[in-house]
Amino acid sequence: MKIVSAALTSGVIAIAVLFTVVLPAEFSYDPLGTGKALGIFGLSEASTFTLTKGELNSDQVEYTLAPYGSVEYKYHLQQGSPLMFEWQATDRVTSEFHGEPESGPPGYSDSYEIGKFTQRSGIFTAPTTGIHGWFWENRTPADVTVTLRTAGFYVKAYEFRDGFKNELLLSKASKSNESK
Repeated sequence: MKIVSAALTSGVIAIAVLFTVVLPAEFSYDPLGTGKALGIFGLSEASTFTLTKGELNSDQVEYTLAPYGSVEYKYHLQQGSPLMFEWQATDRVTSEFHGEPESGPPGYSDSYEIGKFTQRSGIFTAPTTGIHGWFWENRTPADVTVTLRTAGFYVKAYEFRDGFKNELLLSKASKSNESK
């Protein structure tokens, strides 16, 4: 009888903690109002992004990659800055999402994702200050168009293509690049 009573008491306490503390703090769900009263409502979301100085910019680029052609496109981000992105390709492309920290040795990069995809999207938080972005390569015998849309706290983008580096200044405006 004591074991059943202890089990029931523990279950009631666990449910009470779940609804008064865990759900409001971790999942921003506060059915009893205790999360707001205790000042813990949405606590896990508060650390998701750091405060970023600067202006929110958006960018859109489109590239038509010839058979076996490639392009690399990156943004300069401060450490902790968020970047929302979505890209789509008309056929599967080889893609590498990576970053080059300013404090790293020449030629060093961190790879975040490598694979063959037709689309990707998400929110990226820069682990270091530097340039972060994508390399796409068309390994098909036909043209493939890649379209990238982003929003984030950046002011510069870089295009690497055919051995050249093109620096683009972005300021509260969508840009569009199209090339073959």
